[in-house]
Amino acid sequence: MEPERAGRRPGPAGPPAAESAGLMGGRVLGAADPAEERLIHPEWMTRPPFSIALRLFARADIRATPAGLAGFRAFATAGDPLADAVAGMMRGLPAGQGRALFERALTEGIAAVPGAPPALAAFFAEVDAEPPWLDRDLLERGCRVVERTGLLGMVFVMPMMGLYGGYLASRANKTLLRTGDLDSMAARRLAETANWWVDVTTPGGLDRFAPGFTGVLRVRIMHAQVRAAMAGRPDWDHAGWDEPVNQIQLAGTLLLFSLVMLLGSRLLGLRFSARDTEATLHLWRYVGHLMGVTPELVPVTEAEAWRLFWLEGATEFHPDADSRRLGQALLAASPGLLLPPRWKRSPRAGRLLVNGQGAYARLVLGRRNADFLGAPDRRVSAPAMAAATEITAAR
Repeated sequence: MEPERAGRRPGPAGPPAAESAGLMGGRVLGAADPAEERLIHPEWMTRPPFSIALRLFARADIRATPAGLAGFRAFATAGDPLADAVAGMMRGLPAGQGRALFERALTEGIAAVPGAPPALAAFFAEVDAEPPWLDRDLLERGCRVVERTGLLGMVFVMPMMGLYGGYLASRANKTLLRTGDLDSMAARRLAETANWWVDVTTPGGLDRFAPGFTGVLRVRIMHAQVRAAMAGRPDWDHAGWDEPVNQIQLAGTLLLFSLVMLLGSRLLGLRFSARDTEATLHLWRYVGHLMGVTPELVPVTEAEAWRLFWLEGATEFHPDADSRRLGQALLAASPGLLLPPRWKRSPRAGRLLVNGQGAYARLVLGRRNADFLGAPDRRVSAPAMAAATEITAAR
């Protein structure tokens, strides 16, 4: 379902450009004219904790206009032309050759690939050129802000607010469920995401040839390969699920790691200044640039991030049975990946961790969403989570 009065969603052949929707400057996340009609909030945004979060942190009317929503939805058909061309190059060469060329250019530079295929040369010409807006000092501050979330970020916010809560976006789940065995996939995704997140948010991690920089580009090419594989499947519902790994989903992933990560940390009592928020958004803006996310969907300011939050939440967050399946698989994988080695085989330690994660999910996602995803509801864990929040706030 789309927000009330939004009109019909563009079909798979819709244009992937915001200008086609009549938006000024092509800026989907720009402030709307106060005189324009606004759409109503989706029902879940009118209930705690989201209604409280909007009142405390958004501090403005973030609802989209019908034209703004139409411009946003046009990106549901858009992929990543540069990365898609590299994936096509790989498919057109003998097995392994295209990947070897990409890895050489990635780890040694495009100059190490004489006579590079045009698709590869164009890809690295873009990612090797720093955007004029990039501020390396602000980038490092963004990394330091994420570092401050510490174990709370790694054990609760990233997996539960980011991945677990992200499963409420059911369209994106369709790709996840078609790329491997559910149980092994959940454990692998949590481990890979945690490692990638650490690489990206480590100071210096986005320098050329650093692990974060190379990791982002590997993920970008993987997305292009998955996009091609899913689009060719006879069971892919283009009308109901949009194009696989599309620009809206990529922008939503950035949002989970930036604004939503800060929100989930604030709800645990951590505090961030306006400059901290700016730095975090700047960090993920650069990640988005490297990831191939269209600039029209990448927030530059906190106000733009909240507008993107509304657009993503109003159109993507419609959980279904697959949301619950993925959520349950993630909780089952958590103890083996997040507990210290000496506790990994302890059923009691595993229960305590998962119950604590469930209490946190109820705090940040709300009771109905947590119930839908199957989060454990252990009353003894809720006071412990509340106490941890008070201790954190007092630090």
